[in-house]
Amino acid sequence: MAEELSGLDRARLRWRARRGLLENDLILTRFLDTYETQLTDQDVVALTRLFEMGDNELLDVLLGRTGLQGDYDRPDIHRLVEQMKAL
Repeated sequence: MAEELSGLDRARLRWRARRGLLENDLILTRFLDTYETQLTDQDVVALTRLFEMGDNELLDVLLGRTGLQGDYDRPDIHRLVEQMKAL
């Protein structure tokens, strides 16, 4: 049974979305502005994992230069990245 996330876990998303590269900040902020209220607990967990990527690696994925690999190559993360790219 999946553990229910607290409001604090969701609030941390905005903080974790702040990145060292302005391009990442813009993409992630636009995504959260659009979808934050619709995110499921599974989405929050997937985003938290995605935010563990290094800035340059994340930007390459968000710009479609590289694909998701390793622990990040999961359907839930792919879906969120595609939503980010579509904005």
